[in-house]
Amino acid sequence: MIDLSEFQSISPYTDEEASVALGKLADHPLLSQFSNRFFPDESPDFLKLILKNIKTVDQFQELVMSRFVEWALTHTAKNFSYDGISNLDPQKRFLALSNHRDIILDPAIMQLVLFRNGIPLTEIAVGDNLVSSESIEYLLRSNRMIKVIRGITARELYLSSQMLSKYIRLNITNQRSSIWLAQRQGRTKNGYDITEQGLLKMLDMSGTADFQQNFEELNITPMSISYEYEPCDILKAREVVISRKHKYVKAEGEDLNSILVGIQQYKGNIHLNIGTPLTSEEIAEAALCDKNDRYQLIRHAVDRRVIDGYRLWKNNYIAYDLLNQSYKYSHMYEPADVEQFIAYMQKQLDTVEPEINREDLRRIFLDIYANPVVTKELLEKEKVTGSILL
Repeated sequence: MIDLSEFQSISPYTDEEASVALGKLADHPLLSQFSNRFFPDESPDFLKLILKNIKTVDQFQELVMSRFVEWALTHTAKNFSYDGISNLDPQKRFLALSNHRDIILDPAIMQLVLFRNGIPLTEIAVGDNLVSSESIEYLLRSNRMIKVIRGITARELYLSSQMLSKYIRLNITNQRSSIWLAQRQGRTKNGYDITEQGLLKMLDMSGTADFQQNFEELNITPMSISYEYEPCDILKAREVVISRKHKYVKAEGEDLNSILVGIQQYKGNIHLNIGTPLTSEEIAEAALCDKNDRYQLIRHAVDRRVIDGYRLWKNNYIAYDLLNQSYKYSHMYEPADVEQFIAYMQKQLDTVEPEINREDLRRIFLDIYANPVVTKELLEKEKVTGSILL
């Protein structure tokens, strides 16, 4: 058994810690409201009684989290599908590098798929900016959260990255736990699912062998989740528009609001693709390159799988044609679909304060839906030309 005591400040709760934390969470004054909202067929004390009696993290997943995600899929999704489960070996731990569209649901949906297929659940790397209260920390760290420290000095960031890198590697190489990690810091707000190169450098920091072995032993498995209706689409568009004029400062409780909106907003169709793990050949090819070029090849291998696995919906094609004033993809939808999407977009735009430029807001909103089509097009061109375009 490996010693993880040095990672106590960032690691998820142990079974004993989770039992204590969830017992405290059971006394939260708003818990009965959440219980009525997400478990309406049960008594108002349903969640409280369960949380008071949970003894392990696995029990919390089985009795609460899996039912919570099932509720979200039943009430806010038209259809949920997934593929690629055969790419996971239940006996081998992996690093899931995933696109990131919703704060909570992206990893939670993946966990549900693993749970349904009898595959050990992952730990989940989450920015500590979401830990805005003691109660949220109780909830997230009982839910296998690895705390990623943000908003610190360059020196502190370097040390924090070293610790996170080492923790991830120890868990995977010792077959203790798989890890879910977003391919970039924060959610994608422009529709481009591109891996941050700095993330790959962070992962390499803890390697004690050569480049090839350092990445091979992580068993990197790209994943891609796609929503017909993007969670928090208008909130993301608003943030991007404001950020272009001055530094965006989140309001108190904004992240929690995004979590709740993302969970409850209608999402239509949802699809999760589990890609094939990076191969020894791909990593060996990257190892032959110099410095940053080697990370660039690893990044590109991840991005190819994420983009290839992303499922496009009618909304994506409609947004692309609206944005480009074209009919390029008109065969993918009907006129009624266009009317429905425009009405939905206008309703979302109307929720934003009027002083924000409407044309800028509309363009960014359409970008969120259109850019996955753009990246698919670039990927197809790459296959023809053999050159890196993404």
